[in-house]
Amino acid sequence: MKTRNLIIAVLVAFMAMPAMAQGTKNVSSVELSFNYLKKSGPGSNQYAVWIENSEGKVVRTLFVTKFTTQGRAMGGQERRRGYTFRPTCVPTWVKNAGAEQMTDEQIDAVTGATPAQSGVQTYSWDFKDAQGKAVPAGNYKIFLEATLYNNSIVLYSGSFSTTDKAGAITLTSKLTEEDEQHKDMITQVKAELK
Repeated sequence: MKTRNLIIAVLVAFMAMPAMAQGTKNVSSVELSFNYLKKSGPGSNQYAVWIENSEGKVVRTLFVTKFTTQGRAMGGQERRRGYTFRPTCVPTWVKNAGAEQMTDEQIDAVTGATPAQSGVQTYSWDFKDAQGKAVPAGNYKIFLEATLYNNSIVLYSGSFSTTDKAGAITLTSKLTEEDEQHKDMITQVKAELK
């Protein structure tokens, strides 16, 4: 009976090894995803996703909507970045990333068209800075800021370490003001170390 119990215990431990190893493997990326529901009207559908180090410096912008950074020409005038005439376009990212000092090339490297269709949006960070160099091991924060409509802005953030085990990152959110019609533009926000 003792031999049988020992064999069963060894088999159970052997089968559990991959599951235990999975929780201790080195992580190589962070993934943020959310459900995006396209809304109508100006002053909506703008968002940014970025990473900051423990000193609050932006080390990488993963995405920012094109209108925020490239804007449009107004009344025959020269094209202006969207945040210059609509200051509620992801203001935390604009300030923290130093958008005013960024060149057009730097802006182009992180912008993309606002998604034309509703659905899940996913952004990953591979622990590299904007120049493609590996960042030092340590503590970082991931952010998602969305201008839901005019002054209705939501900011999600979560802290993690590059040395943490794989798993979910706890996110907190702040909303500047409620907008009933646009409140479901960004939902089901999740971040995970992989």
